[in-house]
Amino acid sequence: MILKRIRTVAMAALALVSVQVSGQDLLARQAPIDRKLKAVDSLALIRQIKVEQSVYPAYSLYPNWNNDRVHAYGNTVSVPDSFRIDLTGFYMPTHQTKITSKCGPRWRRMHNGLDIKVYIGDTIRAAFDGRVRMVKYERRGYGKYVVIRHDNGLETVYGHLSKQIVKEDEYVKAGDPIGLGGNTGRSTGSHLHFETRFLGEVINPEFIFDFPNQDIVADSYLFIRGANRYANQRTRALAAVRSGKKGAVAAVAEEADESAIRYHKIKKGDTLGSISRKYRISIDRLCRLNGIKRTTTLRIGQVLKCS
Repeated sequence: MILKRIRTVAMAALALVSVQVSGQDLLARQAPIDRKLKAVDSLALIRQIKVEQSVYPAYSLYPNWNNDRVHAYGNTVSVPDSFRIDLTGFYMPTHQTKITSKCGPRWRRMHNGLDIKVYIGDTIRAAFDGRVRMVKYERRGYGKYVVIRHDNGLETVYGHLSKQIVKEDEYVKAGDPIGLGGNTGRSTGSHLHFETRFLGEVINPEFIFDFPNQDIVADSYLFIRGANRYANQRTRALAAVRSGKKGAVAAVAEEADESAIRYHKIKKGDTLGSISRKYRISIDRLCRLNGIKRTTTLRIGQVLKCS
């Protein structure tokens, strides 16, 4: 009788151990499945983000997609104090290099872009990947123009075209033809009016594109709210100083000059000494800004921060 009870208890204990072992085995087998499911979820999320990005580039920054107006934002967006814009993967909008009118005050009004000399029929190309937001005609302004919102947050405007060869909501890659150079709208000769904007804020295209050298100024641009205002203020102040109006105006020019963030792309023959003289900055400060030493070898194409 006692022996039978012992046997019964032993069998129950063995069964309990078997259940625990089976449960652990099941959990062990389940763990890789859980990891696979998480991986699948992550891939699905990445695909969804890419789909949304292609439908509405920079969708996390902009509140809407408007095909009616170039300057569609006003007070509807919250412009960050600073934002770094990726400029890699660029393509020059035109192979022409001559700038005929700069960004800034002109003829008692603000000129919000660069005018680059192009000829009627020249191919105009998308500067970055993005989606065409507007293809319109404005008789007393841009003429035939195209607006593209890019994945990096920029919007670019291409004005005075003779022909538009893209459609609204079409996705384009950097370098894709979007139009032909022309002389439409408020224009006194064939040229490309080219604007770069971030959330509606004007950025001087020369801070980003070096048309004479057919290159970008740096691999990224640090947008600082109000930076272009300081640049224009500096231009006016320096002009006043040259005409003899010194004092407070000169102080404004100096302050604005200090506020501007400047970069230099290393070219053949550049040295720390020549760069320091060009930007009126000590070699020691130049080294501190870029985390380099006086003995560091400069590479052609390397970008140095100079203020």
